[in-house]
Amino acid sequence: MTEVSPDSASAAQPARVLVVDDEPQIRRFLEISLRAQGYQVEVAETGQAGLAALATRGADLVVLDLGLPDRDGRDVLIELREWSVVPAIVLTARSSESEKVAVLDAGANDYVTKPFGIQEFMARIRALLRDRAASGARSPVFDDGTLHVDLARREVRLHGDLLVLSRKEFALLALLVQHAGRLVTQPQILREVWGPTHAHDTHYLRVLVGKLRQKLGDNPAAPRWIATEPGVGLRFLEPAED
Repeated sequence: MTEVSPDSASAAQPARVLVVDDEPQIRRFLEISLRAQGYQVEVAETGQAGLAALATRGADLVVLDLGLPDRDGRDVLIELREWSVVPAIVLTARSSESEKVAVLDAGANDYVTKPFGIQEFMARIRALLRDRAASGARSPVFDDGTLHVDLARREVRLHGDLLVLSRKEFALLALLVQHAGRLVTQPQILREVWGPTHAHDTHYLRVLVGKLRQKLGDNPAAPRWIATEPGVGLRFLEPAED
């Protein structure tokens, strides 16, 4: 039997906020202010650094400037939305209506212009994080009687025995479990597990899948959990209904 249920343990973890802004004083001000509210904070000063940080370490919310030194923030947002649904607040000096519309259409959840009031800004962050929690963005538990995967506790058991997985092995399994029954393409897996600059490094994926299958005892010729769609991607198999 497969069970997928919310786990409130994830609620105990402080939200992680990624700030992408090229102004040192803004980065420092936001980092101090956010940490004072109990958030975990990571900062990046370029769009590429921000995308890499999000892909490798994740975030619950992104604060994104538009005037970045390496690329326009709207382009960063468009690329981000190809592989992530993390809430994003654009924080910028640009205030024209057309700019706001373009950025919101590109996938921003909110738009704040500089200069800004920190109390209102914090209220906007709290609202987006509440919306994210209410939408059910909580970690599920998969259990078919043989394989048990608890994404909140980062725990995997096979026949009741704890499996020791590497960080990337767990990331791959978690991604597939979260999309159980659906095809996850190779580029999507590579972006999620290795980052946006590795979307074509399929040899990385072949090696990782082999290691994960070996630990699960999953025969690629007759898979129980991880099926390969040749040249396309992977699918996590749900148990057949009796």
